[in-house]
Amino acid sequence: MTDRRDAAEPTNPTASPRALAGVRVLDLSRVLAGPWCTQVLADLGADVIKVERPPGDGHPGGDDTRGWGPPFLKDAEGRETAEAAYYLGTNRNKRSITVDLATPEGAALIRKMAASSDVLVENFKVGDMARHGLDAPSLLALNPRLVYCSITGFGQTGPYRDRAGYDYAIQGMGGLMSVTGPSRAEIADDSSGGGPQKVGVAVADLFTGMYAVTAILAALRHRDATGQGQAIDMALLDTQVAMLANLGANYLVTGVAPQRAGNAHQNIVPYQVFEVADGHMILAVGNDGQFARFCSVAGSAELARDPRFARNADRVRNRQVLVPLLAAILKRRPRREWLEALEAAKVPCGPINDLADVFADPQVQQRCMTVDLAHPLAGSVRLVASPLKLSATPVRYDRAPPLLGADTEQVLGELGLDAVAIAGLRRAGAI
Repeated sequence: MTDRRDAAEPTNPTASPRALAGVRVLDLSRVLAGPWCTQVLADLGADVIKVERPPGDGHPGGDDTRGWGPPFLKDAEGRETAEAAYYLGTNRNKRSITVDLATPEGAALIRKMAASSDVLVENFKVGDMARHGLDAPSLLALNPRLVYCSITGFGQTGPYRDRAGYDYAIQGMGGLMSVTGPSRAEIADDSSGGGPQKVGVAVADLFTGMYAVTAILAALRHRDATGQGQAIDMALLDTQVAMLANLGANYLVTGVAPQRAGNAHQNIVPYQVFEVADGHMILAVGNDGQFARFCSVAGSAELARDPRFARNADRVRNRQVLVPLLAAILKRRPRREWLEALEAAKVPCGPINDLADVFADPQVQQRCMTVDLAHPLAGSVRLVASPLKLSATPVRYDRAPPLLGADTEQVLGELGLDAVAIAGLRRAGAI
C-alpha cells in the first residue's frame, strides 16, 4: 500500500489518523450504489478520485445526479446552483476530475491512473469497459494488486447480464415489493393505497453499495497479505435477494411465499404500528418478557398469562385474535403517555417522525448526525453525517462534494503530467 497522504489530504499534523490513509480509489461510478460505496471509503480516509464525464454534445457533464433536482443547493446570494441535493448526499470527501473514456487519450489516462491505484469502482453496463480496454482482466494485467469492483443490475453472468438495472425494478424483481405495503385484508389491491409498494429510499442501491464496501475491504485485506488483487462482481438483484433475510428463509423452509403484512412483522407479534388516542406509534415487542411488561403497563396482565398469547409462536398463530384486543387498549391513551410508560418499562416503542422531527431529535443531535462543510458556491453546506463512530480512526470531513472537474489539474499533476500535456488532453476532448 502506497502512502499518498501528502498529495491527497490537507496538511493537519494534529488530525486523527485515517483507517484507509494511503488507499487510492478510482471511482468511475455514477448515481447511487457506486458513489454510496466510495463515499464510505472516502469517509474512512481513502483518496477517492471521482471520474466524471466532461461537458459536451448537449450534455452538461458529470454524474447525472448533479441535475436530479430540485432541490438544488443555493449560493451565498440565495440563487440556485447546479448542485442537486441528491448529488451532495453521496459525494463528500472526494476529488472530481473529468475524463472522456470514449476517447483513446481518455482511456489511456484511466489506464495510467489504474496502474497506481488500489481500488477501481465502476458501474457501466456489462461489456462497456472492455470496449475501451478498461475491463478487469485488462487492468489487473497492468496492476495485479488492483481491487476492481464492478456494480451492475444483474452481474457479469446470467441471462440478464446485458440488461440495465434500476433500483425500482430490482425491488420488484427481487421480491421486496411483494412483501411491502398493506395486506389485502387492510386495503384491496385495486383500491387507493393498496397493492405492492416500493420502499421510500433506493434500498437495493444502498445495500449494494454497502456490500461493495465490505467486499472491497476484504479484498484489500487479502491483497495486503498476498499481493494479489482481484475482481469483485456486485449485482443489485443478488443484493436484493440476499437482504430478504428472514423472509427469504421463511420461503425456503416452508415453500410458501410470504405476503404483504403492512406495518406488521411476519415472525413477531405485536410488532407493528398502532393507533393511539392522538395519532400513531410503533410497538415492537421482541420477546415474551417484553410482552408481559407491556401487558402490565397496559393494565391487561391477564393477556400475558393467556396460553394463546404467552409465547411469541402462539401470538403469531393467534395474531388475528390478539391484535384487535391490543388495538382497542392502545386507543385509550395519548402517544406521549404510552411512550413514557413503555420506555420506563423497557418495552421497545417509538414515534413516527418526519425528517424535521428526526433532525430536531436530541439523540440525533447528540450523535452529531449532521455536518457542515465549507463549499465554494454556498459558503457552507449541511449534510447528513456518517453513522460510523470509530475511537482511534474517526471519520473526518475534509471536503464538501466537489464541483465538476474541480481537481483535474491537481490529480493529473500528481500523475506527472505538466501544463503542456494537460492542455493537449483538453484540445483532444479527453478531459
